[in-house]
Amino acid sequence: MSWLTTLTGFAAPFFIIMSPILSYGDQIASMHRNKSSAGFSLDIPLIMLVASLLRIFYWPGARFDASLLVQSLIMVAVQTVLLKTALDHRPLPATKGGEGSVPFSGLDRDGALSIQRPYNFWQWRSHKPYWQFLMYLFGGLLAGEILLRAIEPIYIAYSVLIGYLGLSIEATLPIPQLISNAQSQSCKGFRLSVLASWIGGDAMKLIWFFTSTSEIPMAFKVCGCFQAVCDCLLGLQYLFYGAGDNDVILKEHALEDAHWARAHRHSYSRGQNSSPSKRSSLYGDTEAE
Repeated sequence: MSWLTTLTGFAAPFFIIMSPILSYGDQIASMHRNKSSAGFSLDIPLIMLVASLLRIFYWPGARFDASLLVQSLIMVAVQTVLLKTALDHRPLPATKGGEGSVPFSGLDRDGALSIQRPYNFWQWRSHKPYWQFLMYLFGGLLAGEILLRAIEPIYIAYSVLIGYLGLSIEATLPIPQLISNAQSQSCKGFRLSVLASWIGGDAMKLIWFFTSTSEIPMAFKVCGCFQAVCDCLLGLQYLFYGAGDNDVILKEHALEDAHWARAHRHSYSRGQNSSPSKRSSLYGDTEAE
């Protein structure tokens, strides 16, 4: 096993640094190519951006392995591009203020993801609130770092708090996608390349976390184990549901069907309202034939 530990010690840091690009590059390219982000959970960039920012500000107090810090910096850049792409190509609302106004709706009304969030958090139709929230978060973390740095006992507790908070948030990354897949009975919109990179990356990270000679806080190990379990459940969903079309019609993509249905009802109504003489004439012509 010593050779495996040595190999992992060299390969894991490189893979960890490159994992944001390897995991989400294909997802970004797919949404840009298809001009649609339907089926992709917008909560994924939210979770990763918040977790990565917290982990960046955790580093000055914990001084964990530098490769994990570099990964967080790259992750922020990649998730920013992913969020921008997902917002630019999200489906249009079916009706103003209706269910289609919620990003990536089309799930069950009583589902866990369809619960109304306070102030429609992270379900805004406008792009601006997303970037405002991220700027406020960054500003708050920067202010906390500057103001509490001089008060060592408080700063140590603050550093541990944001570290565990960030890693706990990151560990929940697969949960929105798990719920979305379960409600839609499909993994459509979720790239197999992302799933493979998650599972492979978690396996490599866990081996490295428990065998590395460098400083790896226990929070990384605990949250890494939880995330690995969730990723395995995603893998089972992919095997069970597949990535094909499902029977759940996204309301954002049903606009043409809605227009056709209205036109059909209008045509049918006009036929029903025809005068008796006209209908008699029609029936008479038919009988004459």
